[in-house]
Amino acid sequence: MSAAPDTPARPQAEPPYTDGITPAVVAEHGLTPDEYRTVVAILGRAPNRVELGIFSVMWSEHCSYKSSKKWLKTLPTTAPWVIQGPGENAGVIDIGQGLAAVFKMESHNHPSYIEPYQGAATGVGGILRDVFTMGARPVANLNALRFGAPEDPRTRHLVSGVVAGIGGYGNCVGVPTVGGEVNFHPGFNGNILVNAMTVGVAPADRLFYSAAAGIGNPVVYVGSRTGRDGIHGATMASAEFSADSEEKRPTVQVGDPFTEKLLIEACLELMATDAIVAIQDMGAAGLTSSSFEMASKGGLGVELDLDRVPMRETHMTPYELMLSESQERMLMVLRPGAEDLARAVFEKWELEFAVIGTLTDTGRMVLRWHGAVVGDLPIDPLAQASPEYDRPWEPTPRPAPADQSGADAVAWPDALARLIGCPDGASKRWIWEQYDHLVRGNTLQRPGGDAAVVRLEDRPTHALALTTDCTPRYVEADPVMGAAQAVAEAWRNLTAVGATPLALTDNMNFGNPEKPAIMGQFVGACQGIKDACLALDFPVVSGNVSLYNETNGQAIPPTPAIGGVGLVEIARSQSLAFKAEGDVVFLLGAPDEAEGTWLDRSLFLREILGREEGPPPPVDLVMERRVGDLVRALIAAGEVSACHDLSDGGLLVGVAEMALAGGVGCALTLGDAKAATLFGEDQNRYVVTASPAKARLVEARARAAGLPARRIGVTAGTALVVNGVEGPTLEALRAAHEGWLPGYMAG
Repeated sequence: MSAAPDTPARPQAEPPYTDGITPAVVAEHGLTPDEYRTVVAILGRAPNRVELGIFSVMWSEHCSYKSSKKWLKTLPTTAPWVIQGPGENAGVIDIGQGLAAVFKMESHNHPSYIEPYQGAATGVGGILRDVFTMGARPVANLNALRFGAPEDPRTRHLVSGVVAGIGGYGNCVGVPTVGGEVNFHPGFNGNILVNAMTVGVAPADRLFYSAAAGIGNPVVYVGSRTGRDGIHGATMASAEFSADSEEKRPTVQVGDPFTEKLLIEACLELMATDAIVAIQDMGAAGLTSSSFEMASKGGLGVELDLDRVPMRETHMTPYELMLSESQERMLMVLRPGAEDLARAVFEKWELEFAVIGTLTDTGRMVLRWHGAVVGDLPIDPLAQASPEYDRPWEPTPRPAPADQSGADAVAWPDALARLIGCPDGASKRWIWEQYDHLVRGNTLQRPGGDAAVVRLEDRPTHALALTTDCTPRYVEADPVMGAAQAVAEAWRNLTAVGATPLALTDNMNFGNPEKPAIMGQFVGACQGIKDACLALDFPVVSGNVSLYNETNGQAIPPTPAIGGVGLVEIARSQSLAFKAEGDVVFLLGAPDEAEGTWLDRSLFLREILGREEGPPPPVDLVMERRVGDLVRALIAAGEVSACHDLSDGGLLVGVAEMALAGGVGCALTLGDAKAATLFGEDQNRYVVTASPAKARLVEARARAAGLPARRIGVTAGTALVVNGVEGPTLEALRAAHEGWLPGYMAG
């Protein structure tokens, strides 16, 4: 007897629609049919257009993290020095003597591709607000930028606009831009990455949070007026690009750094009083996200009178007011009776101030427009019960070893000149000289080194060390190992200036998570970050996820950018520059029998041999920790005169960077001068120098730690020499290193 046929699935009833809403309108708002059915089930009715817009932005990938939060929960986020981990506007760590460092990194990728100046500028403005919302004065900005191939017709325009936007906003606000990284690759032709990071300092006992409290307390709007810019910005940032990306220009916000500066000062002035109960900046999804998140965290409801919102355009609607992403705006809950005090502060700084609502005990958001209710929504289902997807994923196949034939056919002097002058290896001075990196007078190590160093005004013996790092070509080959390497590289860069690495913020930039291969990259990267954070005692305290970085189905290389923060005693900090002739050059962390062997996925393989193949270099996290601890001990003891970690380009590029920074050449004596020795990108390695009088102390300390410290040369002259063969002069190297980017941008 044959089996009975399967019972056909009963078709789902079509959900109700109202207010001119159709399935097409729902799709335009970025909601799936199933998500719309959930909306109807939550409300017990069809939403009106205002309510649909609110669900749309709150459940967007950009705001809800619906594809990523399952995996983000696996990251290590705690340590004795962590005051606030993920879940607030920014992460907070204890840096001693009653001070806290407040920091976060966030993406503005889609807006920066559509409108590079305003996209990048408002990215800086938004991350600044995340930090000073917590009660911190911003002390430094950093950024991590990825552009397409230099020959792509849009790249020069995008570089020019993004750099001008970052400089234009940061310079006017008066916060120094002290570090970052810039890569070029065809994989970013259709979708650049602009990740902005801000670090601030606050009294550890005067931090401000976003959870609303106090039934009946006033809800206050401060800052700029609301316009129509940025409407559907969060939805746009949660979708792939296609041929119509230029038409999305109206969804890009417009920033005003001068107003931001006033807002910083006004907020910090009011924070010195006891007027503020809770505070939240209006970032993605504007008034919607700020009001819902504050009420949800406090377990309260809120009523808003939208006609009281300060507006800069006529005939604005409740829909536009709730979804606008106009910049330089904050939402506060004040204690009762503090309205006049707060109003006086903001009017003094020539900023808008309006009481627009009240906290309630209903757990609902009620929106009124000239007295009529235009929205009535339960808060927690929007803020907390957004979809959480466990998307299908598949691991990234491990690539076969690269074809390295011809690696030793290129003379090392020629290879070095090409590597140090290629788009990724060239100096980015043309970029960072457009940023005011010295404003406030606390920048001790400026861009161009391993990490920026910024003095603490309230603890002048100490400084913060700051860096951003990621090598997308490693992550693309092996997301687990590549992401672990990104964390280790950030940790290593902080270590190289003598800092104790304390915590990180991440910016997870990936393609479409609905594709199992892309989701597999994300899952693998989370695993790699977790492994490295646990091994290095380097927790994640904040971050951002940016998905759907694709154009016409082509995803970017996976880029989990890492922003690292450490603490260093200024008197014991170090730089990469060679300090004098005659110093002994040591290689730390490499086995005695091999200076470097890993050419797969290296800059050399790509730039010299034209191949992007093979697995990335393995990261031995136990060895990473041991070598890094040795390096910090050497720096703290004053036994080394320069320090630089090795990364892109390997040993010879690292030594060349040290020579250029100090204006002193170097003669190396190595086992051989093969490409793998000179340009291999093996991990957990540093080059340090020591005076002849202290060289034996370095060897003794390394021997006591059970780690290799190999003498490989001496600083001398005005050129690089390897095994007696003279290579390029510093003058020639500097011309290659400094010349590419200005020449490209002038073309």
